[in-house]
Amino acid sequence: MTDSPLSRRQLLGTAAFAGAAALLPRDLAGQAAAPAPAPAANGFVIVTSANGLEAAKVARQALIQGKDPLDAAIAGVNVAELDPDDVTVGYGGIPNEEGVVELDAAVMDGRTMRAGAVAALTGVKTPSRVARLVMDRTDRVFLVGAGARRFATAHGFPDEDLLTEKTRKIWLHWKNRLSDLDDWIEAARDAEDPDVKRFLEKYGKGLFRPQGTIHLSVRSAKGDLVGVTTTSGLFFKIPGRVGDSPVVGAGLYSENGVGSAGSTGRGEANLVTCGSHTVVEYLRNGLAPEEACLRALKRIAEKTHLVPRHRDDKGRPTFNVNFYCVDAAGRAAGAALWSGGKYVVGDTDGVRTLESAWLYRKDA
Repeated sequence: MTDSPLSRRQLLGTAAFAGAAALLPRDLAGQAAAPAPAPAANGFVIVTSANGLEAAKVARQALIQGKDPLDAAIAGVNVAELDPDDVTVGYGGIPNEEGVVELDAAVMDGRTMRAGAVAALTGVKTPSRVARLVMDRTDRVFLVGAGARRFATAHGFPDEDLLTEKTRKIWLHWKNRLSDLDDWIEAARDAEDPDVKRFLEKYGKGLFRPQGTIHLSVRSAKGDLVGVTTTSGLFFKIPGRVGDSPVVGAGLYSENGVGSAGSTGRGEANLVTCGSHTVVEYLRNGLAPEEACLRALKRIAEKTHLVPRHRDDKGRPTFNVNFYCVDAAGRAAGAALWSGGKYVVGDTDGVRTLESAWLYRKDA
């Protein structure tokens, strides 16, 4: 991809923001993606993360059939949650450091400004469905840990083992390699196991510590806006760790008449900047979806300069954050801190994967 034709002034917009940008690395001009899909005032629009291609297809079909947009969004992400080969979400997700799969999810309905969320939930393959019940069946928003598990049990969700044979082997391989000072010994054959090899080939190399999430937002044909985010979280996380995904305003935010946004990537960076809410606020102020995402990413990049361990030798973030959003007019966009990202859009014309806009080029 070539360097962006957008100027820093165009991206920052105001003198105040331009002043803040002076704190950022000089190579933060960024890269614009291909033009966002045209407004769809008379049709639905789905935007989701790169791993949401099949989810978008299911959500699209549900919308064509006249299903409620939040039902369609949840049906979409259920595809990933129930897929044992997707080790970043739901059943078969990579466990915490103790070998326990803990799941987080949230839903938000922009029609009512209500939301539901669960975190550190065990034994449920589809935490997004439990989050929906928190919204529909309680006067609360967020249930966690044992309380979330009891709530799920009360609503008929069996307590299932979410650790598959594949993810058990991956977790054990990771644990065996942690240290030479503990009682665990790496077996030479472990790395040759086909499941472990495929995992290492996909996630063992790269710029960032692996993590995975799926976000999906819908703008219905009527203009209603909803979103859902679900994840198994950071690979081999500290037990009880909760990232941004189930936190309303960070991992997702939806408001009728304005927009819906969600995120994947380093949750802690997004938590402290309330990223998805920030994106929607930029939409409220009249920015196009792509620019709204880029502005929110610039805020994250700026705050990263306050934490030396999260910067490389050029002052750039050593992690990634991705935003996905759709505005009230049906314009969709995806953007990331680093180049190479993708997002998925679905509408009446079909489902397609697009290049995300970005702030930093990986090879620069």
